[in-house]
Amino acid sequence: MAANPSSETNGKHEVVMNIENNNNNTSNGNSSSSSPTSLPVSLLQKFVAEVVGTYFLIFAGCAAVVVNKNNDNVVTLPGISIVWGLAVMALVYSIGHISGAHFNPAVTIAFASTRRFPFKQVPVYVAAQVVGSTLASGTLRLLFDGNQNQFAGTLPAGSDLQAFVIEFIITFYLMFIISGVATDSRAVTSNFFLACNVGELAGLAVGSTVLLNVMFAGAITGASMNPARSIGPAIVHNQYKGIWIYLVGPVLGAVAGTWVYNALRHTANPPSRVIKNTASFVKRQASL
Repeated sequence: MAANPSSETNGKHEVVMNIENNNNNTSNGNSSSSSPTSLPVSLLQKFVAEVVGTYFLIFAGCAAVVVNKNNDNVVTLPGISIVWGLAVMALVYSIGHISGAHFNPAVTIAFASTRRFPFKQVPVYVAAQVVGSTLASGTLRLLFDGNQNQFAGTLPAGSDLQAFVIEFIITFYLMFIISGVATDSRAVTSNFFLACNVGELAGLAVGSTVLLNVMFAGAITGASMNPARSIGPAIVHNQYKGIWIYLVGPVLGAVAGTWVYNALRHTANPPSRVIKNTASFVKRQASL
């Protein structure tokens, strides 16, 4: 999620995918021809993209959990971690240019808190994410019934305080990484990657972070990092034990993570390198 700086209006920004950063300047009241990737995306399209993306993310990740429980841990924790990470990476690259590929209320709220996403669209995104998660959990409930019916939600293995702190930390880490690769135009890789824009590798960076977090925190809290990931299975299975942990912890962690990165981002000296016309993951869009 690397951002290219764009013009600002009233200090507001929107996080969206930027496949091709073409500047469409207007002159004499006539706009220049624009490429298909620069066409505006309606809120309905974003809603559907978030529903579909969250559905497939939760379906893949929770299916791995269910299959693992039903087959003597054949998938294993590392395997489950890989499924979550790969699912995030694939969906970021496939849907990010439509909705920004949030799939997570904590990410949406965090972006809105720093004015990189319009507050008026937050309820739409959150609703889409919860709907997608609930539908995915319902699908798994129908596919794995009887003795194979397993709760694939998140439950604290230890104390509620322990789970809350871990969820805060891992979501802070995730959002800090997202903020770095998604919103900072100075994020450029070294010559090892031919000086390509970090935004081009944003899906890999975010997916790897999810994989890492699930690897070490999955056995303790379920490594939610996402209120929608927890509330969907909870609704379908009517299992709300410790649900507040997974609603409050990730949101606070994500907001803290993006604000800390913003504090590091600001500098009195302008960046020596500014990314332009690259296939970056997301950009800030003015004129909401």
